[in-house]
Amino acid sequence: MTAACLPAVLALADAVHPDHPEDREVFAERLALHPAGCLVLEADGAVCGYALAHPWSIVAPPALNARLGRLPVRPDTLHLHDIALIPALRGAGQAAAALEILLGQASALGLPRATLVAIAGKQGHWARRGFHLLAPRDPAPLRSYGACASFMAKPLPG
Repeated sequence: MTAACLPAVLALADAVHPDHPEDREVFAERLALHPAGCLVLEADGAVCGYALAHPWSIVAPPALNARLGRLPVRPDTLHLHDIALIPALRGAGQAAAALEILLGQASALGLPRATLVAIAGKQGHWARRGFHLLAPRDPAPLRSYGACASFMAKPLPG
């Protein structure tokens, strides 16, 4: 992902997550803080998907639509902020491929786990990929994703 991709990424995010909007500054900051964790899928010159992840702390997920300020000095997880695809590409393995790239990055960084917030109805999807429910030590940020959101973690080999 580059800064030039951000308008298309934002348009896709708005289309895919209408109930969980985020500002351009959130995406731009993630890209600036951890560019290796910001991926795009392009087809015919158009952004068809994206993934955002960054080192973080297991204490709690970042709140929805919140800037991070900086990354932790001693992160203990790779937080998967979002993986999104246009509907026509779902089920073809692109999201799984992005997930594997990001989990490989986490392992290369020596991080013992990956975390994410599963929005309502997506817990089963992530459980099938090895994520389990985790109670955040600070539940306040999780509430920004909606009443049925869950904090989940996946241990990584290493």
